[in-house]
Amino acid sequence: MPETTPAVPSPDVPREAWSGVHRGPLRAGEWVRLTDQKGRRHNFELTPGKRFFSNRGHLEHDELIGRDEGFTVVSSAGGQYLVFRPLLSEFVVSMPRGAAVVYPKDAAQIIALADIFPGARVVEAGAGSGALTCSLLRAVGPWGRVTSFELREEFAEVAKRNVDQFFSAPEGETHPAWDLRLGDLKEGLPQLEGQVDRVILDMLDPWSCVDAVADALVPGGIVCAYVATTTQLSRVVETLRVHGGFTEPQPWESLVRDWHVEGLAVRPGHKMIGHTAFLVTARRMAPGEKPMRKTRRPAPGAYGPDYTGPRPADLPPLPEADAGDAVTTDAVTDEA
Repeated sequence: MPETTPAVPSPDVPREAWSGVHRGPLRAGEWVRLTDQKGRRHNFELTPGKRFFSNRGHLEHDELIGRDEGFTVVSSAGGQYLVFRPLLSEFVVSMPRGAAVVYPKDAAQIIALADIFPGARVVEAGAGSGALTCSLLRAVGPWGRVTSFELREEFAEVAKRNVDQFFSAPEGETHPAWDLRLGDLKEGLPQLEGQVDRVILDMLDPWSCVDAVADALVPGGIVCAYVATTTQLSRVVETLRVHGGFTEPQPWESLVRDWHVEGLAVRPGHKMIGHTAFLVTARRMAPGEKPMRKTRRPAPGAYGPDYTGPRPADLPPLPEADAGDAVTTDAVTDEA
């Protein structure tokens, strides 16, 4: 039988790419993800001389360092573990948290439907625990710019540690495209140099900064809001709609369901990632330009006397008895 020629080791991903990914043998200082036979996962940093402990015994870190990822090891008590480097989607759901994280299914939608591209200038509010920040930084690359605003100092510190850990930033450094700022987006956005391509709003009241976002976005730029409740969804959509400087807002949510596939047994799985948040996108019109108005009539009662949110100026007026309760938006629509 002919001898097998050893595979030529693949070179590591260039450091200047800041991808958060490594090729080749596992190295000291890298994080690994161990998965047992029941699907339980453990993440830790490889440190020479240390041990990993679980209810199935222990493993020596030195047994893992120097091996190519994608292998199985057996602990001192006979437990089996699959060893890989963690993917970004795995890292963000297991990393330390300050604020709740943007789940991978929503981060993927934001990257795709807000069209985050290499070299883009992106503003994010707020940074939270840094989950979405990692995806944004990977998408814009080292030649783009992600400016993250965070109101709470303790959240900003957690976000910085997580982002630096994922991208293996050397001590005292961080991703070259990242600018983390402690403060309010509404105050900080007008102080940025030049306009930006995308604004991502992960905050309680994204409607409160629509005017500032409109001023900061380039024509054709995209605003994307991430909100948890239908009340927030309605408020941000209607505020963008009546502003007059954005295209018709597009709201949606994504639901992810796993499937069981085993021979003839092909059926939906028993677990699902359901509602996590609603997403809304809209594009900035050129200065002085107005979007086309919807030709379809609103549903009966949509803007009736019980509705107290922003009211599009082209709707028929409410009966005089109810007009005092409505929010007028004529002045707002002229600000675009």
